[in-house]
Amino acid sequence: MNFEIDPKLFETLPNLKLGINYYTKIIVSESPQMLKGRLQLFQEQLFFELEDKPLTEFPGIQEWRSVWKSFGADPNRYRHSTEALMRRIKKQNYLSPFHSAVDLNNFFSLQHVIPAGIYDADKIIGDVHITVGGEEDGYEGLNGRFNSLHNILLLKDDYSPFGSPFVDSIRTAVTEETTEALHVFFLRPSMETEDALEMTTATGKMFTSISGGDVQSFVLHEGQTSIKTK
Repeated sequence: MNFEIDPKLFETLPNLKLGINYYTKIIVSESPQMLKGRLQLFQEQLFFELEDKPLTEFPGIQEWRSVWKSFGADPNRYRHSTEALMRRIKKQNYLSPFHSAVDLNNFFSLQHVIPAGIYDADKIIGDVHITVGGEEDGYEGLNGRFNSLHNILLLKDDYSPFGSPFVDSIRTAVTEETTEALHVFFLRPSMETEDALEMTTATGKMFTSISGGDVQSFVLHEGQTSIKTK
């Protein structure tokens, strides 16, 4: 499978970076108690932190709101996924455990304060392209409604868009039947490329320590706009 980021995106945001983990031979199941406990504890800690610290003071929230504006979207109308999660936590509307893949994705997103998405690779048709959505782009999302992706970064395959830092599609959702998955981290642009790869690799190791299988880790950036999995 090939992954390619539209070079034109760097004209607007030269430091744009995406971390990619490609998992094979994984087992998705109910999360172990250790992960459930860490996710719950982390949310409780964030709740207390959010009582004294505005959301916009978190660097990851700030940077992704700026990314939204850079590409022409309104961050107050279409909040990126991490900001939406943290707003839930601020109201003590904590995330309930779902399964190991989703729980790890949410944990990483909150831990690093960046949007992240995980997708069933067997449901992806052809290659993956990262670009900005046009007026016609959108899909039925995991939030239960149709979502427009106009002026929002998106992932698309040879069939249609399937993911974004806003909300992901139903079509490529990971289930307990998933054995191969694509994990995408919408990294903070200010991160150095070396640090970005280190973080992406570390998340991949933690993921496979719980779900088994193998992982290939990459970072797409201006100096490497495409990669191919083995």
